[in-house]
Amino acid sequence: MPFIDTPETNALKSKVEKLLSEIPDFTDENKNLKINVIKDYADNGNAKLLEPLLKNPQTKKAFFTPVLDSFVFNTAKFKEFLEYSSACNSYSKYLGQKIGLYMGDLSLLDINEVVLNFPFKDCVLEGGQRKEDGLDTYYEYDDKKGEYEKKQSKRREVFYNEVLAQYEIDSLFSPKAFCNTKRYEKGKSEKCTKLNRDAELNKKRGLSEDTITDNLIIKGNNLLALHSLKKEFAGKVKLIYIDPPYNTRSPTADTFIYNNNFKDSTWLTFMRNRLEIGKKLLSKDGCLIIAIDENEHSYLGVLLHELFDTEYEIHNITIVHNPRGVQGTNFSYTNESAYFVIPKGKKSIVDRKIAPDEIEWRNLRDNGGESLRTDAKNCFYPIIVKNEKIVGFGEVLLDDRKHPKQEEKKDGYSYIYPIDIQGIERKWRYARQTVEGIKDLLRVKKVKNHLEIELGKNFGTFRTVWQDARYDANEYGKKLINDLVPNCPFSFPKSLWNVYDCLYSVVGKDKEAIILDFFGGSGTTAHAVEELNKNDNGKRQFILCEQMDYINTVTVPRVAEVQKRNEGGSFVYLELAKKNETALEQISDCKSLEELTELFDELCSKYFLHYNVRVKEFRKEIESERFKQLNLKQQKEMFSRMLDLNQLYVNTDDRHDKNTGLTEDDIAITEDFYQLAKDGE
Repeated sequence: MPFIDTPETNALKSKVEKLLSEIPDFTDENKNLKINVIKDYADNGNAKLLEPLLKNPQTKKAFFTPVLDSFVFNTAKFKEFLEYSSACNSYSKYLGQKIGLYMGDLSLLDINEVVLNFPFKDCVLEGGQRKEDGLDTYYEYDDKKGEYEKKQSKRREVFYNEVLAQYEIDSLFSPKAFCNTKRYEKGKSEKCTKLNRDAELNKKRGLSEDTITDNLIIKGNNLLALHSLKKEFAGKVKLIYIDPPYNTRSPTADTFIYNNNFKDSTWLTFMRNRLEIGKKLLSKDGCLIIAIDENEHSYLGVLLHELFDTEYEIHNITIVHNPRGVQGTNFSYTNESAYFVIPKGKKSIVDRKIAPDEIEWRNLRDNGGESLRTDAKNCFYPIIVKNEKIVGFGEVLLDDRKHPKQEEKKDGYSYIYPIDIQGIERKWRYARQTVEGIKDLLRVKKVKNHLEIELGKNFGTFRTVWQDARYDANEYGKKLINDLVPNCPFSFPKSLWNVYDCLYSVVGKDKEAIILDFFGGSGTTAHAVEELNKNDNGKRQFILCEQMDYINTVTVPRVAEVQKRNEGGSFVYLELAKKNETALEQISDCKSLEELTELFDELCSKYFLHYNVRVKEFRKEIESERFKQLNLKQQKEMFSRMLDLNQLYVNTDDRHDKNTGLTEDDIAITEDFYQLAKDGE
């Protein structure tokens, strides 16, 4: 039965509000209850919610049903009461944010059966890839030619839930060990076994003193890299900027060197897995920016609303990045989009800078209604000018005597008063006590035979359409990166200034922010962070994740060269330590069945096999005529299925296992990264 206003119901409402308001997780900065968070706790049966409700006789009676010696929480009744409590002071029983479809008294958003559904939604997609073209190569024997013919196919994506149980996925997401770590500084690299933790910088950030402050570039599967970052950086990242694969429909598209032809449902799974963990890394005031084009724009929007809608605003920004256009059948595409996901109710976006030639100037002297000297006496004072530059401000003239001139000259200085050409005494737009704060926005302009003071704001609110010659991906993307890394294979990288302005819009005033990009690509995000720091002496920190092999031929060299040219900065390069991932790469590189067969013993002795693999039976199988009739691609798949997909990378807990191949230096950097020695582990 729906709740109605009665003294008993209102008393229960007061009791519930009091109990919940005492739990920090359930209130925002203004001490308002976070209804959607409480609902999530109710759905999950979280003890933080259930214990206080169960201990109080009034709430225990209302929301718990006695069963034998226990009490069962009535989740549906409690959530219905929350809806009532939130709406009982309004003119409708429905919450303002719950406009939409209802089934009876329940919003469809609150019914578990109504979801954004797509194939593999609840799966974990590896999205692993190391080759730039995203293709697996295999060779097929041509009987007519009497030779092997080279074949290629798109990589088969691994959905972990096809082969792993949930507890195994938990193990999969455990922190990974690191290897091959190097510190880059002034264009040179050296071995690194210890990371920097600047206590003074962390104090400014409001973070624990032992938080890592090094810039980081991590090679490895970005899903596993994100889970490895969780312990150190959860709740600390101010901005996540990503430029994920656009999932273009054209099989020849090469605008993004990545697996760029997922099915829509696969792409959504791929993104959901990564956004869910990325969200946990964001600070309370953290923001997310995702660059995207028309191919997955609408799908991504729906996904973002599902994952972030309760506590975030979602804005869609258009950026003209290719003024020449990419010709389609009906339209020439000149723009892409950027989704800005920012905390609700907060001023998260800073004011944009306006170019000097775009500033709109107006007279500092007021006009129109209430612009006279008598309307604001503290706005009538002289502005002191020398050589057509403002050098100071005089004191307010408090007497009522009429001032004779708009300009007075004394000892080589001009004293300019707010008097118009008719001799009417007016006022400046800013009072004497505030005008010095906007001195940089003022200029002196000579008009005929006298001087005027003008005001021009060099900042303004960011608009939803960004158009600037600097965003041209050819001029400030391809050409720029080729200057840093000659013969770079990226055909259409982002304009540096496109990314720069995106970052600036969020962290332009936060000089100590942590910025994460887990689709690191050619390193444009790191480059933009370096430019931000160079321009305002900031100490912003970047973290990049990239799994492709070009990280060592493009990303790292680019960032190292930028820091060298800027004469400052450093970063640490780390790799997720591979185990079975190395075996998969070896299988992929085989050019014939003979090479695969030669690899068999090494796979069995060195790597982790799937629990149901019987080595003797499999050996007989690969020697059979039936197996030889398969093409090389199929044979490789059979070999790949021998491996335990839960062991692609080395778990931190296994770092001392000699079978991992980790060196003493690898173990040292892993323990330092996770501070294992400090934790007594």
